[in-house]
Amino acid sequence: MEQVVDFILGVWKPVTEIAAMAIIFYYMLLSIRGTLAQQVLKGIIIFFVAFILIQKLHLETINWILTKVFAISIIGFIIIFQPELRRALAHIGEKQFFMSMYAEEAVIDVLVRAVSGLSKKKIGALIAIEREVGLKDYIESGIPINSRASEELIQTIFIPNTPLHDGGVIITNNRLSAAGCLFPLSSNPTLSKTLGTRHRAAIGLSEETDAVVIVVSEETGSISVASNGVLTRDMDDARLKRALLNLLEPGSNKPPKNSRLFFRKSKR
Repeated sequence: MEQVVDFILGVWKPVTEIAAMAIIFYYMLLSIRGTLAQQVLKGIIIFFVAFILIQKLHLETINWILTKVFAISIIGFIIIFQPELRRALAHIGEKQFFMSMYAEEAVIDVLVRAVSGLSKKKIGALIAIEREVGLKDYIESGIPINSRASEELIQTIFIPNTPLHDGGVIITNNRLSAAGCLFPLSSNPTLSKTLGTRHRAAIGLSEETDAVVIVVSEETGSISVASNGVLTRDMDDARLKRALLNLLEPGSNKPPKNSRLFFRKSKR
């Protein structure tokens, strides 16, 4: 009996420590998901794996160089991404789990109706739908809303001469997370000169993330969808819904991230 108790006490401490560290790292990784820090962390992990392999192969010169570079990269990561790390620690416990990363069909119907109404009135709009890559950095650039997505709310946000109409709206986990968000403009030199800021912002966000971005032209009322650097223009309601269902379906086939950007018009 004493041996069993000693065994349990001996196992309890390491198991508790491992579980505690696993929980801490799990929550920290969730907190930085979708930020630039996540991508850099992936690079450091790959670098570390390569470092171990080189040590096993006894490549002394390369090992010496990587030892110096690895030490500097850790310090640089902490300094450069200090704001992201601070937000990660601050947001521990604030995450909502087990939520769908893809828009439900009911939300897609709401978006189609809202966009269709804006198109008929020639009111410009910019709506991003989050997929696997988080848009937290862009959400923080806007005004938090965290509301159920509705046709009326979306159309109200984009009414001209209101405080939020110039920015973009972000849909996350089937909810309207924020409005007035700033998206990166595409720097692709081959873009048509006729494209305005909204279209360039839609393409820019779709180049940097896997988000699906809907654009309504203020000049013509035409509807476009950007995904992975591809802009599909002149879409009607039916084609818009079909495109969103295809793009937002879990496991859907998506254009490669590094594919050459081009423009495509939907067939009449």
